[in-house]
Parts: sequence; structure tokens; C-alpha cells
Amino acid sequence: MFYSKKLKKFKQIKHCFFSKKNGFSKGIYKSLNCGKGSKDSKENIKKNLDHVSKKLNVKGDKLILMHQTHSNKVVEIKKSNYKKKIVADAMITKMKGIALGVLTADCVPIVIYDVKNEVIGCIHAGWKGAFSGIIKNTINKMKKINSNSRIYASVGPCIGKKSYEVDEIFYKMFIAKSKSNKIFFSQKNSMKKLFDLRKFVTNSLLKLNISVDQVNKDTFTEKSYFFSYRRSCKLKQKDYGRCISTICLL
Repeated sequence: MFYSKKLKKFKQIKHCFFSKKNGFSKGIYKSLNCGKGSKDSKENIKKNLDHVSKKLNVKGDKLILMHQTHSNKVVEIKKSNYKKKIVADAMITKMKGIALGVLTADCVPIVIYDVKNEVIGCIHAGWKGAFSGIIKNTINKMKKINSNSRIYASVGPCIGKKSYEVDEIFYKMFIAKSKSNKIFFSQKNSMKKLFDLRKFVTNSLLKLNISVDQVNKDTFTEKSYFFSYRRSCKLKQKDYGRCISTICLL
């Protein structure tokens, strides 16, 4: 379990970037796999999510997850929709006693808190979502509630730059969008570059005047703590687990 030093100071919220430890799953999903979309046993996933709810002090049906699709879609959770299927890659809410959860296995989990207006949020930022504006959309949706805001964000465990090889096509797509995106890449060899997803995501937040801190862990290299999609692919595993990151208004 990992925490943001900044967010830890606010008594009105609880948050946590959970590792993959202290769960019930076996095999490649060992042990706290919270990915409903994985091929793990439904029973174990439920036990794992119940464990997370307990840690956050919320009832099981008050831990809200999204059906994540690498989009830039943000949903505000209200009494009218919190029990429905949420298809999005970010959520915000003013509801108390509700925990928002984001699932990742290399992508970036971001938890956010607007101190002035007591609004919380979580973002699933893979390169696709980050590239297509999921972060800006989330902050805009928060500011729609009240533009007079003071927002803090914590960027959680994700794949590190040294582990994230990309090809020339990927690089050119970012450069076509903005020449200034060069700063997020370095040359690995004649064929491959390395991409700093954490820096790209952090920069997107800073541009919006958000106060940011880091839980600077690499999901690919720290294999005893985190699930990693890319590592599972390299090991030719059939599937992979997902870690959960959460935030809740008390």
C-alpha cells in the first residue's frame, strides 16, 4: 500500500495505491488482483475487492469501478448512476462515503482532490487516454462544479521510462501533435525509443496549474509489488492481474 504525502495530510479523504500483495488470487494473478476484466476466478476478485473496501471503510457496493476503454471520457458519480455500469476512464464525485477506484497494470493511476469544493476524482491514464485529453477533461469537469478550486493530484505507480520501449511510429504521432513532446522520449537504439509516460502525464497536470506529487514506482521492474501488462507479455503469460488505486470522501 502506497500513499501520497500531500493527500495524506487531508483528513476529509482516504486514498491508497494498493500493491498486489495481501489478496486471495493464485497463479499469475497472485494475490490482490482487482481486475474484473481479467480471467481470474470471480470469487477471488470479489474477495479482493471486499478486502479493499474494508481497508477504506466503505461498504462493498460503495466501491465504484469503471469499465475502462482507454478513452477520454469522464463521468460524474451521483446518486442516480453510482449503481450502474460506468463506461469511462475517469470519475469525479461530491458524494461522501463512496470510494472511486481505478485499475492499472502499467498505465498511470491518478487520484485527485479539490480541497475547496470537496470533490474527488480518479483517472486511468494510459498513453491513449493521456494523448487524447483524459486529464484535461477531468479537471475541466471538476472546475465546472466550481471554477474557484484548489486541486491536488497524485500520480501513482506506472511503467517507468527505462522499461517503456516504443517504435518510431509511436514517437512520430506524439511529435505531430506537438514538437515540444520530444522531451518525453530518449533514444534506446536505432529502432526503439524510450517513452516517459509518468513525465508526460505529470506535465499535462502541471499545465493545468494542478499541484502534483508522485508515488514513483515502476510497475514493470518492481515485480513483487505490481502487476504489469508488458511484463506478462514478455513472459508469454495468457493474462495479467490489475492493481487498484482508490480515493474516498469521508
